[in-house]
Order: sequence, then C-alpha cells, then structure tokens
Amino acid sequence: MTNRQYRRPAARAVAAVACLLSLACAACTGGSDDTPPPDGKGEARGPIVVASGLDVTGSGGVRQQLIEEWNRRPENKSQQAKLVELPGGADQQRSQLLGALQSGSARYDVVNLDITWIPEFAEAGLISPMPGTGTGTGTGTGSGSGDDDGADAVDLDFIKRVHATTVWKSRSYARPFNTDVGLLYYRPDLLTAAGIQTGRQPTAAWRWDDLYASVGTLALSPDRTDDRAGWTTQLKQYEGLTANAIEAFASAGVELADSEGRYTSSPEKLKKGLDELLDRARLGRIQPAALSSDETAALTDFAAGRAVFMRHWPYVYGALKALLPPEAYSVNRLPGFAVLGGQNLAVTADSPRAENARELVTFLTSRESERCLLDAGFAATRASAYSNDSRWPCWPRVAAALRTAGDSPEAAGTAATPTGTPAPSGEGARKDQGASARDAYRRTLSAALNEAVQRPRTPYYGAFTHVLQSHVHALLAARSPDSDAAATELDADLRDAFAGK
Repeated sequence: MTNRQYRRPAARAVAAVACLLSLACAACTGGSDDTPPPDGKGEARGPIVVASGLDVTGSGGVRQQLIEEWNRRPENKSQQAKLVELPGGADQQRSQLLGALQSGSARYDVVNLDITWIPEFAEAGLISPMPGTGTGTGTGTGSGSGDDDGADAVDLDFIKRVHATTVWKSRSYARPFNTDVGLLYYRPDLLTAAGIQTGRQPTAAWRWDDLYASVGTLALSPDRTDDRAGWTTQLKQYEGLTANAIEAFASAGVELADSEGRYTSSPEKLKKGLDELLDRARLGRIQPAALSSDETAALTDFAAGRAVFMRHWPYVYGALKALLPPEAYSVNRLPGFAVLGGQNLAVTADSPRAENARELVTFLTSRESERCLLDAGFAATRASAYSNDSRWPCWPRVAAALRTAGDSPEAAGTAATPTGTPAPSGEGARKDQGASARDAYRRTLSAALNEAVQRPRTPYYGAFTHVLQSHVHALLAARSPDSDAAATELDADLRDAFAGK
C-alpha cells in the first residue's frame, strides 16, 4: 500500500500471495580504521549504500534494476551504488534504521523511509534537508505549472500531496520515491451474476452509500453463503487498520493533528470518526474475517469470491493477473477519502558521500525512473509518469529487464491461487487486461493520488499508531460497541501520544 510500500502497509504483506521473495540480509558494517580515499569531489570513495525495505516486485526487482542502471553509466564509475534490503516488517526496519543511524554502526548514505517516519528521522537529526528547500510546504501541482513557494526547488512534477510527505517544519527532507493510495477493487463477474448490471457498478462518483446499496443487493442473491460478504479490507491490529481508520475519520471530517504534529481533535470529533468506521464494518456488509485480515488475507478472500468489493493498494492490480482472468476484476477510486502510503528517499546526516548520494536520489526519482516504477507495479510519484508524454520513457535496459522478469516463472509462477495451487506462469499464463484497461487504471490511480489524505505528521508516529490501533480494534471486536466511551478514552491517550508522553 501507501504503502505502503506503505507501504507501505501494502508492501509488507504481498510476499505470501503475489510472489515468494528472497530477503537480503542487512549488512550493518561497523566502523573501520581505514578511511577510503576521497574522490574528485573530496567525498569518500566506496559504494553509495541505499537501505530499503522489501521490494514487492521481487528479488532483483525494479529498485535493484534502477541501481544497476545508475552503476552502468560511465560518469558514475567512481560512485557506484549498492542496495541493501532490510529484513522483517516495517516496525522492525524502522527500529533497525533508528538504531544504526543513532549509533553510527551502519554506513548508509541513503535511506528509503516510510512516509510516516520522515518527521521522526528529521527531528532526530538523522537525515539532511534537501538542497534548495525553503520555508514553504511544497505547492507543486503535479502538472508542471503553478507557483513554487520555495519548499522544493527541483521541479513541480511531483504530485503535490505526495511531495508534502517529504516536508517537516517547512523543510523538505527527502524526495518521493514510490507512493501508495487506497483503491476499491471489485468483481464485475460476481456483480453481474447477482443482477447488478454494468451501469450500476462502481464509478469515480461513488459514495459509501452506493457501495452499501450494492452490498444489500448481493445479500439477496440465492448464491450467497455464510462465508460470502459484500466487501473486505484490512482491520487486523497493524498499520492497515490505521489506514482504514484515518480514511473513515477523513470522510467524517475529522483531523487528528496539524502540520506541526499538534493534536487537534476531541471526544466529539473522534466519535464521528469511530461511528463512520463502525458503519463500514457492520456485520452483513463486511467479510467477517476482515477483523483479522491483513493485505494477504483480504486479497485471498477477494480472489476466492468471498468478497465482491475490496479496499487495497495499487500493487494488487498487477498481482491479480496471476489470480483471476482479466474480466473477473476491476478497480476504481475508493468512496470518500483514501490515505497515502509509500516511501521517500533521504540522505543520512552523517553520510561521507552526501553530494554523490543526492545525485543518486535525483536519478532514482527522475521522470524516467518513476515511469519504470509505475511499469513495475508501484505507484509513481510524478505526474509525468501517468501522462502519454513519450519524452520520458522507462530506461530501456530497465524496461527490458522488467519484461524478462515479468515473463519468467520466478516472477509470476510462485503466486498462490485461491485454492493454494501455483498460479500459471510463463507459457500459458493468464493475460492481463490490455492497454486500454491499464490506461484507465493509471488515470484512476493518478486521480486518487491527487485527492488523497495523509496520516498524521508527527515525530511520535509509532506511539500514535499503536494507541489508535489498540483502541479501534477493541471497539470493532466488541459485541456491543460503545463509541462514546471509546472516543473519550482514545482522546486522552492520543493527547499523550502526540505530546510524546
């Protein structure tokens, strides 16, 4: 998911369903008495080390391919780059990075941070502000036009709301690498079978009431069984639950904090958000297993037909190719608000190769690189990646590597089908939805990103999300949920969390 990534919430769970991925161990190299000689710029030689979480496109995926493209260029012969993938989930990766950077035990020059970590790492002085950043908050429109308020002197092609995730206290500390946003996937085949014709299926103008109406019609279908439900999402007690809660809160007009991380809500406002989430999770509407579902479980229920609608992240559009025939799935924007996920590239404060590292970040987030990320299944952070402008195609050698990986059994054949058998791959593999459907998907994704909301910006995000998850999950699991009492208790604990107590 966003993100994801994300996490990106989404990136953390895809391995079990989309493909079996190899995790590279993080080599946290200790200090050395031998200082590498400087290069021509006066910077230390040695590889520019990029620390990142799991690449959902697989071992040797698009992130590694972009690193290799950088290394192939003659001008970068003296400043080669190396990708180190950190093991474990997002919380473990965050702890590893914090510990390594605070102790100086790891030689990371660039870190690929979940968007929610930027305030924490910036406040701790572990990452450096990007050059040219001023006192604004980033006003790039994503169209390459408009006035720049000085927060990002690079360009305005970054999608405005996505670029805002790099900013803390009016300074940009990173460049957006890959983003994420909640989307609504649905099963046209199952809707049609229940008598819901094409004209009554999801559109960009759908509201939650429209989804509930379709869920009510599905409930009348004679084919409905106890294990079938209208829709599913990720309500397990982890970051996916936080994303769902923030989306419900935003739809109810509830904001938890301002741009400086100060708590701004109240019990009355929180009750509105909690009631909105309870309404979405009402029995008879949602797949009962959703309360314990993460990204993998939700996708499995959707692919098996146990849920007709599903809230999920963009990477699922590519993953469904291995699970369902092209006519059996589609995607649109999520009703109401969708939350952002994703990762941003930041240069570490103690990097002896800071200038070279910034050049690498610029390359990895260029128009061509962002098109590669989109082609590989990530959500790109630049508006140009979603356009039909042919001036900035994916780097040719990266594009060729991605095509080869996409056709190989290693890339497609290890995904599990809903029955647990290997998905078809290579020769005889299921076809995708075609160029027209892919273009429509990209337009949908671009529109969703341009209207998405952020999770709270705070250096205490870890404490915040833990508090929110524990209270919300308990409320959803209660036989007789009391949103008044839950809102009062949540308000008190959130005040402490945002204050760092």
